[in-house]
Amino acid sequence: MITINKSAVETYLEQNNESEPVCAYVYDLDHLKQHAQTIKNSLPDFCELYYAVKANPAEQILQTLEPIVDGFEVASIGEINKVDELSEKPMLFGGPGKKDHEIIEAMERNVDYLNVESVHELNRMAYLAEQAQVKIPVLLRVNLSTNVSDSHIRMSGVPTQFGIDERDIPDVIVKALTYEQIEIKGFHFHAMSNNLDADAHLRFVEMVIEKALAWREHYDLEAPIIDIGGGIGINYWDTSNPFDWDMLAKGLSTFQAKYNNKNLTLFLEIGRYMTAGCGSYVSEVLDVKSNHGEHFAVLRGGSHHLRLPAAWKMSHPFRIHSVEEWRYPFERPGILNTEVTVAGELCTPNDVLVRKEYVDRLRAGDIMVFEYAGAYGWTISHHDFLSHPHPEHVFVMNNEINKV
Repeated sequence: MITINKSAVETYLEQNNESEPVCAYVYDLDHLKQHAQTIKNSLPDFCELYYAVKANPAEQILQTLEPIVDGFEVASIGEINKVDELSEKPMLFGGPGKKDHEIIEAMERNVDYLNVESVHELNRMAYLAEQAQVKIPVLLRVNLSTNVSDSHIRMSGVPTQFGIDERDIPDVIVKALTYEQIEIKGFHFHAMSNNLDADAHLRFVEMVIEKALAWREHYDLEAPIIDIGGGIGINYWDTSNPFDWDMLAKGLSTFQAKYNNKNLTLFLEIGRYMTAGCGSYVSEVLDVKSNHGEHFAVLRGGSHHLRLPAAWKMSHPFRIHSVEEWRYPFERPGILNTEVTVAGELCTPNDVLVRKEYVDRLRAGDIMVFEYAGAYGWTISHHDFLSHPHPEHVFVMNNEINKV
């Protein structure tokens, strides 16, 4: 379902006239708008689409998505501030470490839902709500007893800092019902990150619907919301074999028919799958060299800008934009028809974006375009290590460039 539109990168490169080596994040906002609208249109009526701001909180990204999504999933007061500046749509406040002042500000901002991640957090919310004389609408976040997928990162079904152990949920429900200041609006089941198996995702959704319905019936709860989280993945290892979104959407439509009389609203918190395809990290090759029989390309940039491939020990999807002009009067280093490791400019051997991948040709002065970099790119990276200059941030819409 996700396709990469190369025109935004080419538009930027054609208009770039800087003398310094190229280094930029380039975002195609036209692509983002079309992709988000396609996701929204594919969902059945009982689903609400929330954007997980943590994936990419750039103002231009939020502005593009605001008319399309039903709300925003936020994980800090900083993210609440960013959303609050440009939208009146609902916010859902999650995260395992909410501070008192964040809970208070969330109440004051009329944040629509807060996740409860533990008994202590429930007690704190009730205490703060009593002092403020308000009622807090909450979703109880469940850490399931069994693993639900083979996704790259798991937050549920395994020991983690996220959510309430499923075995403790009955006691937490009982306790929550004793607080006048707490209103249980539903259950939250975000369980995974970067899942690539749509069939496994549907089995997970059906399982959590059944669990939520059982708790609702047993404790006579209204609680119409079931937040299935996000976790829809990008196949960085084989981009020709993406997550089957169409299978997921059709399965959700089947569930709407099956549970039609149950007064359910499913929340989806889509982040990575929403924005990854709209962004590219673009970096010029400074040098091509060989050491101990292996070939290396060194970039103006690296993992301090795009941390994901180093963190996941993977080769990030890339293509090469060839530049025929050579600015120096001496020979141009390069390689042909061989494997190369692509490293950054940092003084650490961990600064690697591509590991022994085949290229037809790569030369100093060529530009590498790392695709699917629109999510969990710049904002998760250690920007100031070695104090190198930051990349440009370029937003392209209707072939017009906005640099920030």
